[in-house]
Amino acid sequence: MTLNLTPREMAVLEELAAAKDLSKTGVMKLALRLLQAMDAKVRTGQKLFVEDDKTKEKSELVIL
Repeated sequence: MTLNLTPREMAVLEELAAAKDLSKTGVMKLALRLLQAMDAKVRTGQKLFVEDDKTKEKSELVIL
């Protein structure tokens, strides 16, 4: 499979791979599993939120 990424996207992929100690393929597989899990929640009418540990402020994640 060929994946065409912009230089910026490739840099992000490489940074994540290094930070997570994964291959670039591993990062892409993880991203697919995460998107699949999030999409499954949204399709059942659930909402996704992130919460700031300090302020307890919540923000909704929107999946298009």
